[in-house]
Amino acid sequence: MDSAEHPRLAIVTDKPNETTGAGSAPSPYDQPTGRIPVVPNPAARPLAHTDEDLDFGAPDGLPTEQIPTFRPAPTPPPVVDDQPTTVIERPEPAVPQQFPSQQFATETFETEPILSAPPVAAPVVVPPAAPAVDAGRGTLDVGLLILRLSVGGTLLAHGLQKLTGWWNGPGLLGYRDDLAAAGFDQARALAVAGAVGEVAGGLLLVLGLLTPVAAAAVLAVMINAWCLKQSAVPGLEYFAPDGIEYETVLAAGAAAIALTGPGRIALDGRRRWATHPRAGSVLILLAGVAAGLAVWFVLNGANPVI
Repeated sequence: MDSAEHPRLAIVTDKPNETTGAGSAPSPYDQPTGRIPVVPNPAARPLAHTDEDLDFGAPDGLPTEQIPTFRPAPTPPPVVDDQPTTVIERPEPAVPQQFPSQQFATETFETEPILSAPPVAAPVVVPPAAPAVDAGRGTLDVGLLILRLSVGGTLLAHGLQKLTGWWNGPGLLGYRDDLAAAGFDQARALAVAGAVGEVAGGLLLVLGLLTPVAAAAVLAVMINAWCLKQSAVPGLEYFAPDGIEYETVLAAGAAAIALTGPGRIALDGRRRWATHPRAGSVLILLAGVAAGLAVWFVLNGANPVI
């Protein structure tokens, strides 16, 4: 193939083989250069080998390859249904068929109405509670205090006369002799018990402490004193100096204190039974009466009214 047949075929001539001598390296020009064929189609252009061949800006230059871009397809707008809302009817539940041999009982359930929550009232300021005062007592506490001081003080003074001999009293030995002369057995022990009972009972009545017990002890002592005074004279003698008016008044005062309580002006004033005595006070009073009668009939035995 020569240039006459293909005029547009570029022929590159071979450069003569030059050797520098024996043992020299072969030259890169020893081999012939390949020929670039010309594209038969004139419209087609050969590949570019240099910057000049790129022919930037030429109207008939090589086209620039465009890299396709992948973009998501636009989302279509939602389809709005212009149809009106329709009510879907729910079928009624099927009623079980009743068999002749078995009847299905239907139950009815009643629902309670839902009550609304009651309205919350506004907070109310509560004043501090005042001490409980019984307005109906009046001067009762003062009267009970006077009664306790008179009865208890009198018993305390007489008990100290018998126990210590103060205020021209007989003392413990003289009191024992008086009891023995009146016919009492165990006169020594009874003298100590009687003197201590008067002192302790009178002091507790004055203080208003353990008032029902103190009143019962005083009542037991006064019963024996009343029986002793009454048995010394024939018949019933009431007026002093030989009668039993003094012992009667003291015994009645002790019984009244036991039944009414000591009142608020006392060491027991805060107790419930101090202002509102119940059956317990009556039982203690009866126990004092029983103790006094038992001492007289067991240790003396004389009939006090003859």
